[in-house]
Amino acid sequence: MTKYSLAVDIGASSGRLILGHVENGKLQLNEIHRFDNNIVKRNEHFCWDIEALFQEIKVGINKCNELNIKPESIGIDTWAVDFVLLDENDNLLTDAVAYRDPRTDGIMEEVFEIISKEKLYLETGIQFQKFNTIYQLFALKKKSPEVIDKAKSFLMIPEYLNFLLTGKKANEYTNATSTQLVNAFTKQWDYELLAKLGINKEMFLEIQPPKEVVGTLSKELVSEFGFDMKVVLPATHDTGSAVISVPELEETIYLSSGTWSLIGVENYFPICVPKALKYNFTNEGGLDYRFRFLKNIMGLWMIQEVKRNYHDNYSFAEFVTLAEKEVNFQSIVNVDDDRFLKPENMVKEIQQYCQETNQQIPLTPGQVAKCVYDSLANSYKRAINEIEEIFEKSFPKINVIGGGCQNEMLNQMIANVTNKEVCAGPIEATAIGNLVAQLMTLGEVEDIQQARALIKNSFEVKTYKSQYVRG
Repeated sequence: MTKYSLAVDIGASSGRLILGHVENGKLQLNEIHRFDNNIVKRNEHFCWDIEALFQEIKVGINKCNELNIKPESIGIDTWAVDFVLLDENDNLLTDAVAYRDPRTDGIMEEVFEIISKEKLYLETGIQFQKFNTIYQLFALKKKSPEVIDKAKSFLMIPEYLNFLLTGKKANEYTNATSTQLVNAFTKQWDYELLAKLGINKEMFLEIQPPKEVVGTLSKELVSEFGFDMKVVLPATHDTGSAVISVPELEETIYLSSGTWSLIGVENYFPICVPKALKYNFTNEGGLDYRFRFLKNIMGLWMIQEVKRNYHDNYSFAEFVTLAEKEVNFQSIVNVDDDRFLKPENMVKEIQQYCQETNQQIPLTPGQVAKCVYDSLANSYKRAINEIEEIFEKSFPKINVIGGGCQNEMLNQMIANVTNKEVCAGPIEATAIGNLVAQLMTLGEVEDIQQARALIKNSFEVKTYKSQYVRG
């Protein structure tokens, strides 16, 4: 009898539920539900509508019944850093405030007055971004200290959704590392750091690794769906799941391309050296306590916003076509500038940047799109050079995974600017990584090596080579 697992993969702009099973030595995927994920304004903050997300998960689970399929397990992954706090009765004390909310403006610098930037990096190995959980919690403590003191449970977004499914709470390793509150070497919450910041340590739970079982569905949900499932922890940080899907990571740099671009290598220990700090690389947790040494770069969020600013008059494919025609347009912006995190108007912000830096101002949709794609490719090249400098070696191959790997023009741009072979695929990398973690828990797949062999055998990967001849 075929055994199915269900991956819930929610990104910063959309979510999907994908059924997976192994058939004839290949992993088969069936997307059964897709939905939007939008930031809403609540209590003067930009927030995630977490109740709506849970309802969409339930809609997707109910679609299993329509297919007459009862999955053995379900796993949830989402973006990182965001969280909710619960009180002693498991009621919400906070909204699910989004990382793009400005409440952390200036907070990172205040934290550095308590613990130096160098010491914080040495202990956690995590990239400095103003929206990291550590700064969100410190901002909340500053504004509403009574909320921090009253909190009995700290749950990140996928952990809270797991709680709604099971009634049980667990903090998961890969997402926990993104908080900048986990010691990179002990792999546990850094209670000394929490004490220095005056953050209530009692709300943090024991950190569980991926492949652990949180529990089964609550009685109410079993009654509603008509079947039960194991709720498994995949790598709940979506990039952690995505990186599992890179078919071959030896001598390969990965680029997880979506709303954000995550570029790095898989490592077996954290690299917290001064040069990694200088270049602002992170050491996030991965499956089997591997480390994802990577840099978080602004990704396709920019073109998503450009699309919105042009009133959705152009599809993403049309933006690529328009950009391809702008061969002679070469203006580039720094995609990691905070001004592009959540501007009122992305197009105007790009134009303003070009004006301030004495570059040609993009005036047409094609020029704006070309500027975004060139700027992303340029930032990838810079990050790759930094990785190679830190590791003192050259990596001949880049594997682009995730939805962004469908952009053939950008893939070719990356090959051209880096003079490296670019492999594109698999597309549904995050859901695939989520599923194989569940399959390992269920005993259907032995380990990560077997999982990657299964993935390599199951999904097409397209190769791009530089079209420039360099002397």
